[in-house]
Amino acid sequence: MISDTERRGMRRRLSTIQVLLIVALLLEGAGPIYWLFKGAISSTQESLRDPLALWPAEARWSNLTEAWTTLEVGHYLTNTVVLVAGSWFTQLFVAATGAYALSILRPSYGKYVYGAVLATLFLPATVSMVSLYLTVLDLGIANTPLSVWLPAGAHAFNVLLVKQFFDGIPRELFEAARLDGAGAWRIFTSVVLPMSRPILAVVSLLAVMNAWKDFLWPMIAITDTESQPLAVALPRLADTSDQALLIAGMLIAIIPPVAVFLVFQRQIIRGIAFTGLKG
Repeated sequence: MISDTERRGMRRRLSTIQVLLIVALLLEGAGPIYWLFKGAISSTQESLRDPLALWPAEARWSNLTEAWTTLEVGHYLTNTVVLVAGSWFTQLFVAATGAYALSILRPSYGKYVYGAVLATLFLPATVSMVSLYLTVLDLGIANTPLSVWLPAGAHAFNVLLVKQFFDGIPRELFEAARLDGAGAWRIFTSVVLPMSRPILAVVSLLAVMNAWKDFLWPMIAITDTESQPLAVALPRLADTSDQALLIAGMLIAIIPPVAVFLVFQRQIIRGIAFTGLKG
């Protein structure tokens, strides 16, 4: 028999472990963001002299406005939003319609298409980058948003993720809709999409995050410096810009994706629970 003293001691040890784990997670997750925030409002000399200080001796909030104007962060942020919005729509449209065809419509050749989509997951993106760039040149869409939007749609993982969700929708709903005279498009828009908000939120988050941080392909496809996104512009400006302003620009760059997650976190968490997505 375990005595009350031993039970209380065990509960205290478990509580201590939980607190330590929570503190470790906070330091790992919020630590880099806090350091970025602190560096954004510090002078370059102070950041180099005392990088581990918890707070700058003199907060320079003007770094944010100077980065916005001097480094033209606002201009590159607009470019980023345009590229991310188009990539998000393309990925969401292809994932939803492709998964609907494979999971609900199920054409006779669907298994071959599914196998081809699955096979693309085993090909590194860098393998097809040369042929993709040549295709962009042949189509005459280099240095335009289309050169980023259209390749973004070829995202096999999103198609498979949405298909997995669609497979779990009861088939009886589709049969009932067909008996009421609904066609394939009406079933897609009135039955499937309203039930798929959680998984569409997950795909949207993945699409926005991938497009926001994408560096290599936008740098290759968009060589015009005035049309490049923040992820490409900031490394290019690093050699000629003040470090404090550069860190302030990095802070501005992470605010929109963090805000997107905070606004849609409930739908995202529900979608992750439905799909079993890890990591």
